[in-house]
Amino acid sequence: MIYTDLHTGRFISRPNRFIAHVEINGAVEVCHVKNTGRCRELLVPGAKVYLDKSPNPDRKTKYDLVAVQKGDRLINMDSQAPNKVFHEYLLSGKYIEGITLIRPETTYGASRFDFYVETPERRIFIEVKGVTLERDGVILFPDAPTERGVKHLNELAAAMDAGYEAHAVFVIQMSDVKYFAPNRETHPQFADALKAAAERGVVVTALDCTVKPGVVDIKGPVPVRL
Repeated sequence: MIYTDLHTGRFISRPNRFIAHVEINGAVEVCHVKNTGRCRELLVPGAKVYLDKSPNPDRKTKYDLVAVQKGDRLINMDSQAPNKVFHEYLLSGKYIEGITLIRPETTYGASRFDFYVETPERRIFIEVKGVTLERDGVILFPDAPTERGVKHLNELAAAMDAGYEAHAVFVIQMSDVKYFAPNRETHPQFADALKAAAERGVVVTALDCTVKPGVVDIKGPVPVRL
């Protein structure tokens, strides 16, 4: 995945979930934040951020905030990136071999999953979650309680009862991490639901990414500790 018109800036403040004030070339711009999560450990005053300029000259916000520098680590925080890079990963055949169908945004039960995939022998529902929370190299999800996430896990487990495969994929929007774990401190119900889903046969996978200014690509699996 490539950003075509990338700029750098200095983060100033975030008045609400959707916008940030960023200094770009000496001027303060109101930018769209492409992640509605809290991201408090990322968006700190003075942080170096990367912004993708919109091709639409009439748009109210000219820039999308898509990545941030956290110490030596560059973290992508574009909430649309995980699905895009995972779609590319599916097309490469590195995650599942012999794919004959990829259908994004497919409804099953009361949930809409990110992907439905078929091979000649398999029918698979996949839910993708982007992860940006890192503590000493350990990657945690979620960064805020997510009842929707619990619902997705329960629906994935239910799909298995109907004969489907079910996968929960956590796309880590950074590289060189130790392992992935559910954030029990923030949302114990999600941690319990993820463990229960895995015990019922839902495949839980965490994939880290190569993140460079303007480029995001999935590298491969990292350890999962439930």
